[in-house]
Amino acid sequence: MKQRMLALALWPLFLSLQLLQQVSSNECSNNSSVINVMLMDYSDLPSTTDSLKSAVKQALKRLQNEFQMTGANVTVNATFHTFTSSLYVSQGCRTSTCEGVELIKEIYDTGTLGCVVIGPACTYATYQMFSVESILSLPLISVGSFGLSCDYKENLTRLLIPARKVNDFFYYFWKESRLPFKTTTWESTYIYKRNENSEACFWYMNALDAGITQFSENLRFKEILRTPEQLRKTVTDSNRKSNVIIMCGSPDDVSTDLETTEVDKDIVIILIDIFNNTYYRNNNSAHYMEHVLVLTLPPADYNLNTTETEDDVLMDSDYVVGYYNAVLLFGYILKKFISSQSPVSLLSFITGFRNITFEGLLGPVTLDEFGDIDANLTLLYTSQTASHFRTLLYFNTQKNETHTLTTSPDFVWKNNKLPSDSPSTGPHILTIAVFTLAGIVILVLIISLLILRKYRRDNERRWKKWSHIPPEEILPLETSETSHISLKIDEDKRRDTTQRLRQGKYDKKVVILKDLKNNDGNFSEKQKIELNKLLQIDYYNLTKFYGTVKIDTMIFGVIEYCERGSLRDVLNDKISYPDGTFMDWEFKISVMYDIAKGMSYLHSSKTEVHGRLKSTNCVVDNRMVVKITDFGCNSILPPRKDLWTAPEHLRHADVSQKGDVYSYGIIAQEIILRRETFYTGRCRDSKEKLYRVESGKGVKPFRPDLSLETVGEREMEVYTLVKSCWEEDPEKRPDFKKIENTLAKIFSNYHGQTNKSYMDTLIRRLQLYSRNLEHLVEERTELYKAERDRADRLNFMLLPRPVVKSLKETGLVEPELFEEVTIYFSDIVGFTTLCRYSTPMEVVDMLNDIYRNFDHILDHHDVYKVETIGDAYMVVSGLPNRNGNRHAVDISMMALDILSFMGSFELKHLPGLPVWIRIGIHSGPCAAGVVGIKMPRYCLFGDTVNTASRMESTGLPLRIHVSGSTINILKRTDCQFQYEVRGETYLKGRGTEITYWLTGTEDKKYNLPTPPSVENQQWLQDDLAEMITNILQKRENEGFKTQKLSRVPSYRSGTLEYLQLVSTENSVTYL
Repeated sequence: MKQRMLALALWPLFLSLQLLQQVSSNECSNNSSVINVMLMDYSDLPSTTDSLKSAVKQALKRLQNEFQMTGANVTVNATFHTFTSSLYVSQGCRTSTCEGVELIKEIYDTGTLGCVVIGPACTYATYQMFSVESILSLPLISVGSFGLSCDYKENLTRLLIPARKVNDFFYYFWKESRLPFKTTTWESTYIYKRNENSEACFWYMNALDAGITQFSENLRFKEILRTPEQLRKTVTDSNRKSNVIIMCGSPDDVSTDLETTEVDKDIVIILIDIFNNTYYRNNNSAHYMEHVLVLTLPPADYNLNTTETEDDVLMDSDYVVGYYNAVLLFGYILKKFISSQSPVSLLSFITGFRNITFEGLLGPVTLDEFGDIDANLTLLYTSQTASHFRTLLYFNTQKNETHTLTTSPDFVWKNNKLPSDSPSTGPHILTIAVFTLAGIVILVLIISLLILRKYRRDNERRWKKWSHIPPEEILPLETSETSHISLKIDEDKRRDTTQRLRQGKYDKKVVILKDLKNNDGNFSEKQKIELNKLLQIDYYNLTKFYGTVKIDTMIFGVIEYCERGSLRDVLNDKISYPDGTFMDWEFKISVMYDIAKGMSYLHSSKTEVHGRLKSTNCVVDNRMVVKITDFGCNSILPPRKDLWTAPEHLRHADVSQKGDVYSYGIIAQEIILRRETFYTGRCRDSKEKLYRVESGKGVKPFRPDLSLETVGEREMEVYTLVKSCWEEDPEKRPDFKKIENTLAKIFSNYHGQTNKSYMDTLIRRLQLYSRNLEHLVEERTELYKAERDRADRLNFMLLPRPVVKSLKETGLVEPELFEEVTIYFSDIVGFTTLCRYSTPMEVVDMLNDIYRNFDHILDHHDVYKVETIGDAYMVVSGLPNRNGNRHAVDISMMALDILSFMGSFELKHLPGLPVWIRIGIHSGPCAAGVVGIKMPRYCLFGDTVNTASRMESTGLPLRIHVSGSTINILKRTDCQFQYEVRGETYLKGRGTEITYWLTGTEDKKYNLPTPPSVENQQWLQDDLAEMITNILQKRENEGFKTQKLSRVPSYRSGTLEYLQLVSTENSVTYL
């Protein structure tokens, strides 16, 4: 047995050296292909090797017939390799990890690597052999290998549902809250792990229990149940913490474990029974399945796709069908190569088994980008009326989408809905309804009174005569209420705006205080009449005028404030209001329509004319409604000449309704083009533009650019309307009533309506703004999530996961006493001397190379790295998660892994110099907790820490020094460790104790370095400085040459293989 284990350990070392010679004899081409089939007759798999062989042979026969029908001269054969050791056959999938590697050795010895290997179903076996497969570059198809450790393997394809897909179902189903029968998300569960679980169930439940998956990370509560007694207690306990229990097995397992226990009415048990088609053949359900939802696969009829033979009965197993489909998958890819006349290569097979759909025995089979099968998982429930299993929903693993098949299932649960995952003891629903209804009635009464009060006050204000508002009623804005018009406006424009306008608060409303220049507040009778007219105007497309106020010696008009600033600001802000998603053609028309409605109302009112209409006097409120401001008061505010002014008023200062129409045309051109005011490519100077408009010289009056050549039918109608607004002859310009009606007709045509209400327009506008806002929010949310995940990953590297979660949730971590843990210490022999002859950067690189590989080794053991101080490395197992007696086993195996790695490690800056470490291990009680507020540390306290440190300091180089307490724990486990008695050793603070050297295990061969003799050890310690000096001198004079390493000395995540250093040229061995 030991000889075979030694051969397996050395096998990967020389296999890659002879790969080129072997490939030349490899039987894999367009005309002849060999499939290697690995068969392991485990007792816990549902199919025998004979049935699997029969399935492969039937598939080959079908494949050969298909090639003959197409006229292709192709031969496909299968070579069967059976592992029949009585030790592994009797003890099942989870007892050994060597079968796959053993069969790979057998395939290599036969001299036929073939095109593909149909591998074992066991996760352990597949995981161990995958490192060899990566060297061979052979595609491996597994009918099984469910565990998370086999995820995302480059060469691996899995044809049965892996644990990753089952985990995805539970993650998305727990998040569901919009299903007809599930209206709340779930955040807790019990996981019942049975001792007699099958290979698939074992890995499905392990994946749900793993703390690194999305499902586990999003649970606020999760607890493991391991015995039927715990299960029966949970389903009847009124103080339980969750109503949901997940288990894996069959209905018989549910009956056996629950016995006659009466299940609580709110309990939901989800049974994972993926490979059991009896639910569809005989859908009768027993009474004990009333509270059970079954997760399984939908049925399929293989007789539709295969010829009836005497061996068809063998196909009644998912494992047998999987082996059959593996052959069909190979044939599907081979046919593609032949049809495209592409040469067959192993790499092409590996990439070909990704993102494809092929015709399997029972129908189409889809593989995802990682080579794992996709399917529709179904969730069944027991119908209360018929006592039959019915399909509740199915889950598409390819798209992670849930599709319900019934909206009103007749559940056993109340109201035919799944209960909440948290046990509820709240008030009766009738009491809740009464209080809710009473609250609504009171709220309606309060709102009605407030509306009535506001109506009365507005009505009184509408008909009151003008008078100055008392200055004490104008309140300054608080800092939190101050808002900028737009963050995207240029600083110069914002500065100009704040100089002209001031904000304040009047009657609990934010208002704008407009400076009425050159006025002392003593208005004439004509001006008072104008002010009274303004007070009476109340229209949703015109800003409200509240009156005037005299502050110190200045007079201000008090006007309604609109949050989004002027229309000119909105048009300039192309980031917050982009053209593609927000400022589309329909929205531009609605903006022009708002202005036309406001001006139509203004011209029909007593005010009659605006006089200063421009894009800066059109403001936008928070509902994206455009309102006109700064109207009226023409006797108070003298007219100004600007780009919006009609040509007749440029020549003779005045105001008129036709002049407002001209100004409207200029604003419309700004809206359509989103350019500067009066944009034209022929002239950019504003003064020149005013001169040319005023002079009116030329055959054609000077106007802004608005080309009609490339516009559509709808745009043409709007362009024609705009051009008519800036006609030179005022009488040819339309009035605002005609403009309003024309735009209303154009706007309603977008939705096939004859008219368009104000609310319809408002809702449409808010929808556009909401769509743009959602896009911005999504971008910011993604950035936030990325930063949060990055911070979490960094925290999980610094502190244990439970500690980080406790710190995030409560801000503190209570110290905890652990009855028994195992602590590991190690240091580098001669580290001080090494540092003396190395630069600081070389010391950092050396420690980084060593500790990075140590950290990779830790990833494969249930241990926690406490800290590193210089060359000291401290690891513990058994905290913060207690793991029984496994802490001693994990630390011991980790120490053997580390020592094996150090046998192949070589310093980059001192090649040829041996690097020795001392290791000490001790087990005992320990206290742990987070110390400090700034840069908190998870620290260990107790005599066990000191003793473990003494074990390391009293140890010898390249030795694992183990205390008697650790050896006693190892003896209580099933693992057979090899150790030697060192004898009595004096430990400071404890006296003399019997200690041991750990040398290996019975079932695994470690490539441990040979410890130095006492003479060599003393020689190295005495002459280390001289050796370093000689190496540095030799490197400086001659240069140090090394042969190409067969492998880089590192310990990579995802493999248990040590990558050893082969040899160095002209190096000196000191041991």
